[in-house]
Amino acid sequence: MKPISKKAGLFTVALFSAGLSGLVLAHGDVTPQAVETKGLTPLGTEWLEENPYRPGHPEYDAAVKIGASAYNQNCARCHGLEAISGGIAPDLREMEDGIEGDEWYLYRVREGSVRDGRVYMPRMADYMDQEAVWAIRAWLETVSHGH
Repeated sequence: MKPISKKAGLFTVALFSAGLSGLVLAHGDVTPQAVETKGLTPLGTEWLEENPYRPGHPEYDAAVKIGASAYNQNCARCHGLEAISGGIAPDLREMEDGIEGDEWYLYRVREGSVRDGRVYMPRMADYMDQEAVWAIRAWLETVSHGH
């Protein structure tokens, strides 16, 4: 095999670095995807303060399944597969379970995250109904460290 020249090596490193910087710059530059919530009873337009999909709820299993899919479509890019953060965004497994975690979660999902005019997380509630939002939360509680 022919050794790579220094010039070609530098070009390769530059291309690789440019690709990585694009990934970092793209953080938050995501178009949220629609979530199919068929099988979940509509919760209405007034946002609930607590996740209704907890163990014992008749739609809990459906919510967890929908939430896992919705998380992978909309959240995993920044928060990591299986909610294991790679350091770019908060590790969502660290959220408190129950109403304590619901409060922070709902605030962030509804308000997003903007620093110095840059969107780090879009206002996901602008793109998803509360059934989808709470279904994601139900799934997150299945992988949380407090579970």
